[in-house]
Amino acid sequence: MKKKVIKYSTLAVAAVIVLVNSIYIADLDKIKAENLSKTFDPASYAADFWNNRLPSKLPEAVDAGELVRMLEEDKESAFDNYSNALGIGNIRYFLISGEGVVENVEENFVSIRTGYEESPLEVHIATEYIFGNAVRDASGIIDINEFSNTMDFNNISAEINRIIRARVIPPFKEKVKKGDTAAFTGAMELNREILNLERLEAIPIELIIKNR
Repeated sequence: MKKKVIKYSTLAVAAVIVLVNSIYIADLDKIKAENLSKTFDPASYAADFWNNRLPSKLPEAVDAGELVRMLEEDKESAFDNYSNALGIGNIRYFLISGEGVVENVEENFVSIRTGYEESPLEVHIATEYIFGNAVRDASGIIDINEFSNTMDFNNISAEINRIIRARVIPPFKEKVKKGDTAAFTGAMELNREILNLERLEAIPIELIIKNR
């Protein structure tokens, strides 16, 4: 009888060992992140952002000439009131708008003279190299805490930039010429610590030729 008890006990212990070794313990947060990454569709998210969420923010864009004036008079106030960023740092993003005369149509930029008559300025609208997070972050709409991993978050910017390259730039670049009157809304990156207003560059969101 004792031998049978020992035998069954040994078998039970062996079964438990096999069962324990067969269990894979994984980090729950990691599993959730992987599952979310598999189901997240950055193209659909970017399309919804562009079509349904961003348009309501565009009227808040600050006039480019007015922004430069404020930056020259009170840089800190201008950054605090009109820029957005996702974290702590000197790189900040602005939604800007303006209207003026097209000065140059170059391969990579269209230059528009805007600002005040007594202090005009040129804004260089990017038409070739559309990259980075300017539009995503300048809007102040998207919260990084919504996302479980940075890959999904960065893919949103890539898709937004793809929309700009496909929808915004081609119809404008095809028709614009020097001397046209054009209006723009876009996103601009500035460094709070090392502020350079000599050459303003913006990623376009809206481009309209007014005299057509």
